[in-house]
Amino acid sequence: MSTTAPDLSDLLVTAKPDLNNRIGLWLDHLSDERRLSDKTLVAYERDLRQFLRFLTEHLGGAPSLKDVAALRPADFRGFLASRRRQGVKSRSLARGLAGIRSFLKYLERRGDVNAAASDAVRPPRQARSLPKPVSSRDAIDVTSGELALETAPWIEARNAAVLTLLYGCGLRISEALSLTGKMAPVPGTRTMRIVGKGRKERIVPILPAVCDAVAHYVKLCPFTIEADGPLFLGARGGPLNPRMIQLAMAKLRGALGLPDTATPHALRHSFATHLLAGGGDLRTIQELLGHASLASTQIYTEIDSAHLLAAYDRAHPRNGTK
Repeated sequence: MSTTAPDLSDLLVTAKPDLNNRIGLWLDHLSDERRLSDKTLVAYERDLRQFLRFLTEHLGGAPSLKDVAALRPADFRGFLASRRRQGVKSRSLARGLAGIRSFLKYLERRGDVNAAASDAVRPPRQARSLPKPVSSRDAIDVTSGELALETAPWIEARNAAVLTLLYGCGLRISEALSLTGKMAPVPGTRTMRIVGKGRKERIVPILPAVCDAVAHYVKLCPFTIEADGPLFLGARGGPLNPRMIQLAMAKLRGALGLPDTATPHALRHSFATHLLAGGGDLRTIQELLGHASLASTQIYTEIDSAHLLAAYDRAHPRNGTK
């Protein structure tokens, strides 16, 4: 059993013993067999807890496994309606329903319930929000490390190295900060193995600019970077908190006049968008980003199309708005 499994204390007061037993087995399954991240496990546990609280009130008592097996589509619609009245947005409602369905599918595979009732309920429709990348010029300015916004040059170099990994390799900030000293891309490194969401591994190419940025940080860092310890260190020598990179990006936004959407994660979006605009194919970009589904990558084609249409409207002589 994973030592980082979510705390079941809240669940135990809203479900009967037979259902609690299945909940524990399900969370172990998600952690040990499907290898979901701690963050995803906590989200699934929270969604199920909310549903059980609804059922406790809806049924007049803590639900049992038999109660869950007897649920009908109207019960799930009632849950979604109650959450909507609490002001929960469509995206959160859809995610919550997905977590509940995951639990019911697990019970169905065990032969405990029939999950057809939850499948009959459509998730709330939600507006598709496009990622907001920064321009290539702004991305280069952000990762240059030349603005001297930090009091210590090594911290400036560290921040630039992390941001360069996000833009140059398309890493998530958690992936960049999980690198160890022996994983540091030294000059001449061509590829690097990354462990992403769900502990899935992928190979990403390394640009010389990325190697140079990391090497500059390592040279200036006043602390010893252990081979098996974190590559990126905080001001006191401990592991770097991702919040510090977010704060560094906020300083850069102010200095460069960038919008609030220019976040560290926006650099990952920029990596994908700029590759696509430069002729990269979706399958390759999917692999580089570590997306499990091509559908997650296809959203970048909408960004590219939006930019193309905007340029067309600005430049075409028959636009009629000039």
